[in-house]
Amino acid sequence: MIELVSATRCIQCNICVSVCPTNVFDRVADAPPVIARQSNCQTCFMCELYCPVDALYVDSNANEHVVVDEKTLIASGVLGSYRRSVGWSKEKVPALATS
Repeated sequence: MIELVSATRCIQCNICVSVCPTNVFDRVADAPPVIARQSNCQTCFMCELYCPVDALYVDSNANEHVVVDEKTLIASGVLGSYRRSVGWSKEKVPALATS
């Protein structure tokens, strides 16, 4: 379930708002989006995957809210870990298939 939008990392691009299939986020003028309907989150990780600055954290527990601490998540390297695991990180770009 979506647990964090990092105010310190978010660049207010609102990509997460656009890619969320269940309309979890609300846009906010001149501020990061807010998690407005957390219970609608399907834990699909689309928002975390598409976030260009690793400002989101989706916990794999889909059934209940988990309390998180942003500083702890940053220190542990969890922010952006889903993108890295699927090869979408800045450090590792997936190779294109050639035919």
